[in-house]
Amino acid sequence: MSETPSNTLQYRFDGPEEAPVLILGPSLGTTWHMWDRQVPELAQQWRVFRFDLPGHGGAPAYPAGSVADLAARLLATLDGLGVQRFGYAGCAFGGAVGVELALRHPERVASLALIAASPRFGTADEFRQRGVIVRTNGLDPIARTSPDRWFTSGFAAAQPAITEWAVQMVRTTDPGCYIAACEALAAFDVRAEIGLVGAPTLVLVGSDDQVTGPAEARTLVAGIPDARLAVVPGASHLVPVEQPAAVTDLLVRHFSTAWQPAYDSGTGQTAIPGIPVRATPHPPQQSQQVQQPPQPQAIAEIAPAPVPQPSRAPGRPDPYDAGLKVRREVLGDAHVDRELAQADDFSGDFQEFVTRYTWGEIWDRPGLDRRSRSCVTLTALVAGGHLEELASHTRAALRNGLTPDEIKEVLLQAAVYCGMPAANSAFRVAQQVIREETTPTE
Repeated sequence: MSETPSNTLQYRFDGPEEAPVLILGPSLGTTWHMWDRQVPELAQQWRVFRFDLPGHGGAPAYPAGSVADLAARLLATLDGLGVQRFGYAGCAFGGAVGVELALRHPERVASLALIAASPRFGTADEFRQRGVIVRTNGLDPIARTSPDRWFTSGFAAAQPAITEWAVQMVRTTDPGCYIAACEALAAFDVRAEIGLVGAPTLVLVGSDDQVTGPAEARTLVAGIPDARLAVVPGASHLVPVEQPAAVTDLLVRHFSTAWQPAYDSGTGQTAIPGIPVRATPHPPQQSQQVQQPPQPQAIAEIAPAPVPQPSRAPGRPDPYDAGLKVRREVLGDAHVDRELAQADDFSGDFQEFVTRYTWGEIWDRPGLDRRSRSCVTLTALVAGGHLEELASHTRAALRNGLTPDEIKEVLLQAAVYCGMPAANSAFRVAQQVIREETTPTE
């Protein structure tokens, strides 16, 4: 166990000190104990390093604002321990951290296993909605439904102790850290970069995973050069817990045969060793493609072609891109996509104007935080009687961190200064939106 400052992570080691380090990254809502059944065998060959996400498993509640932030904390922890190069296996959120490490710090990652992972996890709106539910109702609704997302129905029925363990694991997570992790996954999207992952990669998925299933796994395999696919039958999202023996065997096979040596900064080259093949036949329940030796490649980021924008005064950046980002974060992808899709030759310029000036110039100013801007916006919309806009901005206020009680106080304040009829209509609109947004889905 470690004492954990805000820029590092709570961790533990298992296995011989002289062995190469293998990191196991957890899924959102879990602790390092999700890997308990893999550790005894893995620790025979590797120095196994497990960590907890902030606010999970009793770890200090220092929320991580992005997957990159979490990866940076992991590297800071490893730097403090003198660990420079490692293998990495991560499940779901832990898989996102592994992809981030492989893309931004390829010299550190010797081999990679991505379990129940995706280059983009669902949609941003789905994770922001989950954050709204937690902020309003706490973690109990998420905890009660976690077994449905994590395990097949047969496993959950046959293993009530493990099912209850999963529920309690989520319930004891810090809500603020859980919400921050949801926001991090909402912003995570490496679809355009996934081809730059150079580490030997195994993509592993449960056949019955309804969260990040075989379709997402095949997207990773198609994008990552020479990646291998393993589908574990009879398993859902938390496949290391549901099928521990199969996952352990796959990880041992992968990390035993696909461990890329360190990059030689003196010669500028990476040695390519031959990859031994184990004589034991592969179990029939896991399908894998034959691993090919990794090929050296230049690691460089390829940015998408910029969208042409009207010229502006020299020296002043165009706020359109920043405005579109803020607009999506506040109003949600579904709302913004709908508005932009409806734009035509007549209304297109107006949509561009709204994005550039309302969201890029005003909402992106640092003088007020987004909670404060939501309070101001709700009041102004009540005063103007703009009920349709009030509905979308009530949703935005929930995303920006206002609770239903705080929205109620804003509307009560508006009733005094904007008039009772306007506030009466506003309460009806806001009440309906809050019910829709904060009712947990079973």
